[in-house]
Amino acid sequence: MRRVVKAAALAAGATGLFSRVETPVAIGRSFSTPQSQYQASSPVWKLGRLNHVAVAVPDLEKASSFYRDVLGAQVSEVVPLPEHGVSVVFVNLGNTKMELLHPLGSDSPITGFLQKNKAGGMHHVCIEVDNISAAVMDLKKKKIRSLSDEAKIGAHGKPVIFLHPKDCGGVLVELEQA
Repeated sequence: MRRVVKAAALAAGATGLFSRVETPVAIGRSFSTPQSQYQASSPVWKLGRLNHVAVAVPDLEKASSFYRDVLGAQVSEVVPLPEHGVSVVFVNLGNTKMELLHPLGSDSPITGFLQKNKAGGMHHVCIEVDNISAAVMDLKKKKIRSLSDEAKIGAHGKPVIFLHPKDCGGVLVELEQA
């Protein structure tokens, strides 16, 4: 919504037609969204900060080199996570991280993604929650499906669970205990 604000003359000696101008000035933006079919998070748990954006890559060394050598980012060593079927590299961006994912083993969930997306691409977003157990129970009540029955230990050594992209606007969402 815009409000009309009377603007004072820009220069002390301004006279005539432009000495008083009414100019519409945007003082803030309001976003209207349709009423959601979902309720906000329960007071038992709270959504936190963006932890990372995960990108599936066909060549982990090449991708690591790009972020480290071309963009100058701090890049971790390769971390194999056989229980998740991936090898990961973390790219520190200061306010958040990127997680570069590469298939590990024959049953890797990243293999299928890379078969459909040969050059790689954004795989998921990870958002922290302050109580993952309460979040999982609450989201199940709200009919939000997860890809596993319970949280597993993720790459940061904390419990994580993935929410089904069909219930999350087409985005694979990972929740991680803060």
